[in-house]
Amino acid sequence: MTIANGRGRLIYGCMGLGGPWDGSSYGAAEIDQAAAVIDAARGIGIELFDHADIYRSGKSEAVFGEVLARSQGLRAKIQLQTKCGIRLGERGLDTHYDLSKEAILERVNGSLKRLQTDYVDLLLLHRPDPLADPREVADAVGQLVAEGKVRQLGVSNMSGTQIAFLQDELAMPVVANQLEMSLLHRDWLESTVLVNHAEGLGYSFPQGTLEHCMAKGIELQAYGSLAQGRYTGAKSGDLSPAESATASLLEQLAGEKDTTPEAILLGWLMKHPARISPVVGTTNPARIQACADAASVAGTMSRAEWYGLWVAARGSNIP
Repeated sequence: MTIANGRGRLIYGCMGLGGPWDGSSYGAAEIDQAAAVIDAARGIGIELFDHADIYRSGKSEAVFGEVLARSQGLRAKIQLQTKCGIRLGERGLDTHYDLSKEAILERVNGSLKRLQTDYVDLLLLHRPDPLADPREVADAVGQLVAEGKVRQLGVSNMSGTQIAFLQDELAMPVVANQLEMSLLHRDWLESTVLVNHAEGLGYSFPQGTLEHCMAKGIELQAYGSLAQGRYTGAKSGDLSPAESATASLLEQLAGEKDTTPEAILLGWLMKHPARISPVVGTTNPARIQACADAASVAGTMSRAEWYGLWVAARGSNIP
């Protein structure tokens, strides 16, 4: 049973909360912002909130925890997930990965303290660590589960093969895999149809990952699902011809379906039979609200509309 059961499929990504990505402290403004986006997300049916220990140097979790502390009963009404496994600016390195037992236990306990909660519903291993021993990972996760600090386990940025390798050592199933997936970043999609095509060599997404997750009931969580606002006017800057054409088509479809371009964009992802769960990361409550119709759009979008958006985003026909 995956964490998707019993809740809506949209997820709120908390990376933007907490102020700058530095060691500065947060204040009332950052806490109030977190409260506003939590209210907006819950207002459109979002129940799962996505964190990571590194987001805003831990401040994303901390401001969220402040909201939980002042909002009696809120923790019981939502689900929380966080990630561990990336170290930033430590040990003389800008970035490295650490899924040792010691690191997993340390980072999860730190997240729980910042979030001001006794447990997370889902822990994601943030990146593959080439030095990780799957047995050591399983030992750490088993201890956290036994202590009641983690209820389910997932991964992020892993291939189907890597998940299967890890699963052999785990006493509990991997229930989620978070990957960059959107109409703008389409490696996850194009790699599935470019088998035996020379063009397929240019895509890095490992073949079989979608199929593995679908076969095993592993929820696919899509970060970057709103394409950083490139198609919906939320991000300024010059658009490529394909981006402009895609933005125009989204506007057209939104008008025809009496909804928003954001809902069309997310609905396109959710139409895929892998039952993708988009992670919405905007801190603008109005943009969060604009995503409200995504599930209903997914249910009504025709095959021709779905393929039409794909062709527009490619800027060329599908081979």
